[in-house]
Amino acid sequence: MKKKHFKYINTLFVVIPMTLIMAFVGILRNYGLGPDWFLKFLNAWSVMLPVAYIAAFLIIPNARKLAEKVASNS
Repeated sequence: MKKKHFKYINTLFVVIPMTLIMAFVGILRNYGLGPDWFLKFLNAWSVMLPVAYIAAFLIIPNARKLAEKVASNS
């Protein structure tokens, strides 16, 4: 696998389970396990996944720089 594709696939494998967990917890807290909870879950997750995937590419480089700065000052 080419290294340039690795970061996109790696980010996807981090974002998918995190958004699944967040969508499930959000549905449980707001609606409970009512009769249509699964459709609400899929609806919430379908919005969360692309937003989180794009946001990860904006946040990860800045977080890496900040972590390097904090770790080098220790």
